[in-house]
Amino acid sequence: MSADLLVTGGAGSASPAGRPRHPLLAATVRAVGTTALVLVSVVALWVVALWAFDVSSYVGKGPLDVVDILFVDEDAPALRAEIAGLLSQTLVDAGIGFAAGMLVAVALAAVVVRFRAAESAVMPVALILQTVPLIALAPMLILLVGRGYVIVAVMSAVVVLFPALVNIVVGLRSVSPQMRDLVLVYGGSPMTVLRKVGFPSALPALFASVRIAVPGSLTGALLAEWLATGKGIGYAVVSAAARSQIGKVWALVVVITVVSLLLYLIAQLVEALVLSRFGRADRA
Repeated sequence: MSADLLVTGGAGSASPAGRPRHPLLAATVRAVGTTALVLVSVVALWVVALWAFDVSSYVGKGPLDVVDILFVDEDAPALRAEIAGLLSQTLVDAGIGFAAGMLVAVALAAVVVRFRAAESAVMPVALILQTVPLIALAPMLILLVGRGYVIVAVMSAVVVLFPALVNIVVGLRSVSPQMRDLVLVYGGSPMTVLRKVGFPSALPALFASVRIAVPGSLTGALLAEWLATGKGIGYAVVSAAARSQIGKVWALVVVITVVSLLLYLIAQLVEALVLSRFGRADRA
């Protein structure tokens, strides 16, 4: 009996590696807690900034003012309906840019890792796209691809591409020489190493790229809407500011900020779920 209690007590208190017993739950709680802390911090900084810079009530709207604008004022239902339509357009645009940027990043990362000579050709171009302000590239891109969904995909992908590419390349190169040699000894090709070992090893880096790409794709979509398509929240903010609709501007900015935080949280939760399947939820 004493031996059984000793074994079960040791196994139940912690894993052999000292990891928590429920890593998925721990990662989920950590992600939700971090998001809540960020939200509280943003609201606190918002209030303090309005007070510290003595912003007039006409220009600076506080959290309670935005709540009134969205839920209390007479035209609040109409404004919410309008923002919902604009937000759906922006989410579609951001989704297109996110998918385009991540797919290109994964494909280029695989090429760079598989063919070392390709790095000298791919990385400088990606670095140029990262360092040149997108607002400066926008006119040329619009002339090349027009003002439809293609420009949304291109501009969002430019924002997403470089950080995702660098992270994924580092992740793919994290495969140990022993694992690589084992696959090759059993008749696998370099592409088999990449597919069977490289991508599973790169999952933490891939999801780190996803977390970076989520707000990045929203930024790219907002810029594309402002500079090219004339749709969505990106254009609505500029249009409302030009018409001195200050309350609407604050409402739009608050909504897109909250949505960005929620999407980031969703990315964290998906990461925790997937990594838990591979026994890596503690890295999420």
